[in-house]
Amino acid sequence: MKTGVLLLTHGTVDDLGDLRVFLTNIRRGHAPPEALVQEMAHRYEVIGGRSPLNEITARLAKKVECALSMPVRFAARLWRPTVDQQLGELVAAGASRVVLVPMAQFSSLIYCEHAKTRAQVAGLSKVEFVSVPDWGSDDCLHHAFVHRARTHLATLPQDGSKVRILVTAHSLPMAVIRAGDAYEREFRRAADRFAAALLPLVDSCRVVFQSQGQSLGPGGKPAEWLGPDLPSAIAEAKADGVTHLVFAPLGFLADHVEILYDLDIEARALAQAAGLSVSRTASLNDDDDLVRVVEGMVLRALQDASP
Repeated sequence: MKTGVLLLTHGTVDDLGDLRVFLTNIRRGHAPPEALVQEMAHRYEVIGGRSPLNEITARLAKKVECALSMPVRFAARLWRPTVDQQLGELVAAGASRVVLVPMAQFSSLIYCEHAKTRAQVAGLSKVEFVSVPDWGSDDCLHHAFVHRARTHLATLPQDGSKVRILVTAHSLPMAVIRAGDAYEREFRRAADRFAAALLPLVDSCRVVFQSQGQSLGPGGKPAEWLGPDLPSAIAEAKADGVTHLVFAPLGFLADHVEILYDLDIEARALAQAAGLSVSRTASLNDDDDLVRVVEGMVLRALQDASP
């Protein structure tokens, strides 16, 4: 049986002309308000007109393919390249079994179920799937993030600054969490372990949920989102006498708009306005340590699936 691998991302547009349709997909078919389209277009324009996520993931797929000697593709849950298209390519390459690797390490079930549903729609029901479960607490991933953070902290001036790390992940509506989604629990577990490895080097660490959306809840009121958010965390840091903030986006693997704009521009400006200096740990992107993490997870998933 020939095996292929499909890396599953959230998705991003390469052409701002596609932004309205992309946002409609994110909003489950509801057209976005014009103000949202314009705001998101502005964010993409500020970071250079496009997100690097697709290019990074394509490079990662090639490296994983070389490491595993298996065909590897990547697909976007909410945009292109589509799951249907990329599964079709894997099948055309001879794969009858596909390992699904969500590139959202705390939300594996959502991504894997979407891929399986799309396979049915595309008439690929004979493909056997092996799903990688939530992997945010994977030992090798943990060490990769800690290594990035220690490397970054070593570059900071030894000037007596009071340093706090804000460990960030994307927020979710509280309705999703209350319905039983394990996202917050899994992220906090990984963040606690990350903080324990770094607290000897900094004064404090805090968990923060960034990039809250603007969806509406029951009765048309703004939905409650998972927090604390970045503005409140920055205000708390200022009140606590912190002088330097380090953003550590533990919930993300690669650079994209939520890091390059939400953290590097918006949150940085907010922190500097509060009189704090600020920096950020480097993303894993397509670096060799993430390649090894993905390679190891694919091999373990195949081993666990063996009769």
